[in-house]
Amino acid sequence: MPFDIATLKSRLGSIKTDDNPAILKQKSRDFYWYSPPLKRQLDAVTGDLIVTPADDAQLATVLGECHRLGIPVTPRGTGTGNYGQAMPLSGGVVLDLSAMNAVKSIAPGRVVTGPGAVLADIDKETREKSGQELRLFPSTYHTATLGGFIAGGSGGVGSIRWGGLRDYGNIIRMKVMTMEASPRVLDLSGDDLLKVAHAYGTNGIITECEVPLATAHPWVDVLVGFDDLRRASEYANALGEQDGLLLKELAVVAAPVPHDVFTRHRKFLPRAKHVVIVMVADFALQPLLAFTARWKSAEVLYRSDALSAEDKKGLPPAFELAWNHTTLRALRVDPGITYLQVLYPFPNQLDLVEKIHARFGEEVTCHLEFVRFDGKVTCFGLPMVKYTTDARLEEIMAIHEEMGAPIFNPHRYTLEEGGMKQTDEAQLAFKREADPQGLLNPGKMIAWEDPAYDYKSGKTWLFKGLGHELS
Repeated sequence: MPFDIATLKSRLGSIKTDDNPAILKQKSRDFYWYSPPLKRQLDAVTGDLIVTPADDAQLATVLGECHRLGIPVTPRGTGTGNYGQAMPLSGGVVLDLSAMNAVKSIAPGRVVTGPGAVLADIDKETREKSGQELRLFPSTYHTATLGGFIAGGSGGVGSIRWGGLRDYGNIIRMKVMTMEASPRVLDLSGDDLLKVAHAYGTNGIITECEVPLATAHPWVDVLVGFDDLRRASEYANALGEQDGLLLKELAVVAAPVPHDVFTRHRKFLPRAKHVVIVMVADFALQPLLAFTARWKSAEVLYRSDALSAEDKKGLPPAFELAWNHTTLRALRVDPGITYLQVLYPFPNQLDLVEKIHARFGEEVTCHLEFVRFDGKVTCFGLPMVKYTTDARLEEIMAIHEEMGAPIFNPHRYTLEEGGMKQTDEAQLAFKREADPQGLLNPGKMIAWEDPAYDYKSGKTWLFKGLGHELS
């Protein structure tokens, strides 16, 4: 439906807006194109106006006027998500929060920022002023915002030490603005944080984030090679259980992917080697090497500390070989692949990884991210899939589920289909309070749009506002 954008612009006064078609298209997108189904479904999605508030007062004006005019609002950080979380399915306003980027305060163990603060910028300031750094960040660290990470992410680099964003203590406090005629600012902590974390901005706009910090360390990147994937996985799992070793990142990528897609590191990576990616604090490097030496099949292929500054030029950090940067690098080499998000539950995770790898072979290439999940070391999978058809992709996911490996579906744009499996009542109730007209990021919460939807039907839910069906 058409919205009264002209009236909105006139009411926003000096607040920055942009309706340049090229910029609108750019800022109406995230990394949805990792998924062939989402690329078809969402390729035509574009907002009607970009609005960039500079502070809370301007944000309140934007939300209040959009509420009065019935114009949807889709919040956005820098668009580094992967499933259309920040895409305006109904059009309307794309709310660019990048200008609300202040680092407001730094104290022992904590930092307070605006939602648009870029993670790398936060770390730069906290390191310089206090010798501290963020506990957790995605592989898009250099471009992602803290508000976007909280609203759309679940964990990442640092999860081997600290678990996921939804674990108690990994978010301290947030302020959230409601979508009403007179927007309110709500201060959330404790269990109330779960109403907003990983909710895609459907039930309130994050205006302030307080998260914990850890002591900053120089990190050393180490790549360890194995001839056997099972041994690589056993090594990584055992390494993750070494509580005395301070690790930031721990992943396994099966051959030949490291050699084929980590192009800048290729000279260090024999094609037949399965590679374990490690980030270790500099003071823990020698203990790590001693631990590795006990694994007779392990070969240290690369150490960032062993290279000169000149030799390290152009080499990305280890975390940019991990998480969805692995997928991104693979897509640059082979645009015909996509990926999954898989949990291999403790305590049989390694057996399950081996069985699934044997089941699919080269069709589904193993990529494991070792994390602490409910206090136990286990692994998430971000395997790369040779895409053929949607039907085969669905079949591959169903086989994973049948084998005992839950899928967090990256080929869906709704909260529930992406991994919740059912409605989160706390989030839904909070949306009724914070967004009574349902104008925040429409189409992302099935329970709001279609309360009678049958989750057991096996069918893909499609938001009617998209105006087309799956082909």
